[in-house]
Amino acid sequence: MRLRLLSACAAPAMIMALAAPAYAQDSQQTTGQTAEPESDGANEVVITAQGRAQVLADVPLAVSAISAEALQQSGANDIRQLNQVAPSLLVSSTGSEANGSARIRGIGTVGDNPGLESSVAVFIDGVYRSRSGIGLNELGEIDRIEVLRGPQGTLGGRNASAGMINIVSKAPGPNYSAGAEFTYGNYNQIRAAGFINVPLGDSLAARVDSVYVRRDGYYQDVVNDRDINDRNRYFVRGQLLFEPSSDLTIRLIGDYTKRNENCCAATYLNREMNPFIGDLNNSASNSIIRVLQGLGQPAAAFTEGYSRDIYVTPGRSYFGTTEDWGASMQIDWDFGGAKLTSITGYRDYASDQGSDTDYSYVDILYRAADGNSSRGFKTFSQELRLQGTAFGDKLDWLVGGYYANEDLAVTDNLRFGNQYGRFATCRLISGGGLAALYSPASAGCLAARPALFGAATPLIYAAIDGLDAINNRGSTLDRYNQNSRNWALFTHNIVHVAKGLDLTLGLRYTNERKKFDATFGNDNTACVLNQQSLLPLRPVASLTAVIDGILGLSCQGNSTSELNGVSINDERKEDEFTGTAVISYKPNDDLLLYGSYSRGYKAGGFNLDRSALKIPILPFGGQAGTQALVGNLQFDPEIVNAFELGLKYSTGPFSLNIAAFRQEFDNFQLNTFNGTVFLVQNINGCKANLNGGDRDQSKFSTAANYNAAAATTGACGSGDVTYGVRSQGVELEASLVPHRDIRVGLGLTYAETKYRDQLVGNASGAPLDQALRKLPGDNLSNAPEIVATASFAWTPDIGSSGMSGLVYFDSRLTDDYNTGSDLFPQKEQDSYAIFNARVGIRGPDQRWSIEFWGQNIFNENYTQVGFNSPFQEGSVGAPFTDPQYPGGRQIFSAYLAEPRTYGVTLRTRY
Repeated sequence: MRLRLLSACAAPAMIMALAAPAYAQDSQQTTGQTAEPESDGANEVVITAQGRAQVLADVPLAVSAISAEALQQSGANDIRQLNQVAPSLLVSSTGSEANGSARIRGIGTVGDNPGLESSVAVFIDGVYRSRSGIGLNELGEIDRIEVLRGPQGTLGGRNASAGMINIVSKAPGPNYSAGAEFTYGNYNQIRAAGFINVPLGDSLAARVDSVYVRRDGYYQDVVNDRDINDRNRYFVRGQLLFEPSSDLTIRLIGDYTKRNENCCAATYLNREMNPFIGDLNNSASNSIIRVLQGLGQPAAAFTEGYSRDIYVTPGRSYFGTTEDWGASMQIDWDFGGAKLTSITGYRDYASDQGSDTDYSYVDILYRAADGNSSRGFKTFSQELRLQGTAFGDKLDWLVGGYYANEDLAVTDNLRFGNQYGRFATCRLISGGGLAALYSPASAGCLAARPALFGAATPLIYAAIDGLDAINNRGSTLDRYNQNSRNWALFTHNIVHVAKGLDLTLGLRYTNERKKFDATFGNDNTACVLNQQSLLPLRPVASLTAVIDGILGLSCQGNSTSELNGVSINDERKEDEFTGTAVISYKPNDDLLLYGSYSRGYKAGGFNLDRSALKIPILPFGGQAGTQALVGNLQFDPEIVNAFELGLKYSTGPFSLNIAAFRQEFDNFQLNTFNGTVFLVQNINGCKANLNGGDRDQSKFSTAANYNAAAATTGACGSGDVTYGVRSQGVELEASLVPHRDIRVGLGLTYAETKYRDQLVGNASGAPLDQALRKLPGDNLSNAPEIVATASFAWTPDIGSSGMSGLVYFDSRLTDDYNTGSDLFPQKEQDSYAIFNARVGIRGPDQRWSIEFWGQNIFNENYTQVGFNSPFQEGSVGAPFTDPQYPGGRQIFSAYLAEPRTYGVTLRTRY
């Protein structure tokens, strides 16, 4: 597969030396108006990555800068579409678009659990957004986007361990202007956008941007005759820019986004999509397939794959609503000897999402779209920076402070469906020692009830029959509240040691405090009743397996009434110093060489999932027991030590940026779904040889592979604990402007982002959770080793009419990678290539244009994220063996990427 990728990479590179456009506006304008670049200075990109306006070629930092023109040509309306123009960036989404996750150099945070902050921070107009998925909203008209790679924190705002996406919107300008665009595409897509900029005197200007998008979904629910993964959203942003003098600028911004959409569906992974998947067409080969089909699941559901036909339980919905609004004020005041920048922001984000959580026709598990499965962030932030020069301009200094107070509220109502009891009994009977009695048409799924368990037989059968009592039970309403208060002091200083030689020193101190409390409601009484009646019999060897099966099904996901009315609380505090040191040298005006060290940090927190509160099967004794286990919810801060060597060459129409990097992560925060619960665990390495202890097979393995000591082996002495994740590689970005009408370039990232060979679960050397046994020595999920991006833009004049043409395409070629954070081979994704194209005609001064476009024009099918289908693991027969996943019993589902889209866009502005 890699050979296929490299061949595909080589061809366009050799023919045209194409690339991702690593160019921004050629001159930064406070008003946000677009300047037409001159051909001899086309690569003089101005960015603010270091809190100062600097030419990109002079910044000793790995950063991709994407201009408004590049965004418009690529069709990027949110951060996910930046994938096409930033090779080290990968943005994906899973069960909800609120769960979008950004990764840089293979490092990111799975977004399903709101308790985890993002490894890649997103800032919009200087204001930190609490989770990177918020950047999947419409953005309106953008001036530029900067993608900073590596740890950030000494320049202001919230710190980040992997990188930052800095989005700068168009600001109001001194001249009247307005514009509008209308797009129509397949899937009945309609997108209407516009802006108006109005001067309100000599010192005040206003601007309003708005966007409306509607599109049918690309999944088809064949049961309920409806489409899923649709778009229905609108966005509005209003701004005021006040400049009473050349020394003072005040910018006020307010925005509002609303989404009412059905998202996000998933389909079963099958053998055509991944060769490690078992034969899903043969119900005799896997008990769980036999059970699902016996309860009404069409056989076709297992083989639809990229057809995107899905089978949703009648009465269940993926409908969700999102509201995101906020305001900010930025003040820039030049005192003469120093400049003060103040950015004050308030954000209010709320998302509610229903789901057919088992992703099957059978009604096993769901979240109702009733407002009780929600997450909301209310965040106030204040940043102050003071910067200037000293010692005859030998020192360019910056000092600042940051404060943020965030309230996170999460509610959950995960419920068993009206077929769960039947599903649970049939699953129990079909896959264990009772398989010979399997009869889906009979009571309890039992064809007969022989006295297999001696005196306990009546009790065992009664418990099996009692599983029907779980139908339409589960969480009534769980509430999680977290307050995060953090403040920081930072400084970033550039010392001009000699001509062309600079030393940059940055330091940050962060103080973090999080308070957490939760209350739980549940009406599933079967779990506790079965525990009370069956646990005393569990020590009997002949009864252990069947009792564990009954308790596991009745207490599935630890959704028990034992938590009903329980309240818990906890608090954690952190203090951390981070910083950077960079030495850079410009031997001439065209060349910059630099080397850097950075230490980054991402805060620890709480796993907002009730499953971590309960030891499987065993009771915990109500309130007191739950509070005693609340420490299981905590995870520690993520720390990274990063090293980088770079070269930047820029002369006339050509620029080349090369960076070699190595990043070592301690306490890497991993979030994964094991088919039943979400696990959050810190990952560290061990210098000592664990002799395979971190690869022990779990209790779900076949008897031949089962290690009874799996819960205790793989421990490491605290003195031998070291970093657990390493990302290292080389990045290359180049652009060529041989003529004022032509831009070509090249983007290539090689990143080896791997776990160490010996892994432990925390800084104390505790064993790795056995659900993660595939991790040691392997690449991280969603971390392809090789990514190449390419673009070509040609905007020739059409005679002397003043009109011009547009021919544009870009591509992203991605190496093989695993899409699941537990790295099961069934979640592997082969290499693939995505191509976008756009052609059009533009009027004089671009007063109007018509453009025909296509995204993913070759309709490449690939998986964003693969995952264990919830509760859908069964026992196995010989035809379904799979040595990579012992027993081969788990069924897998996937969130697919978008198929080909195409359409036409009309634009006008004056």
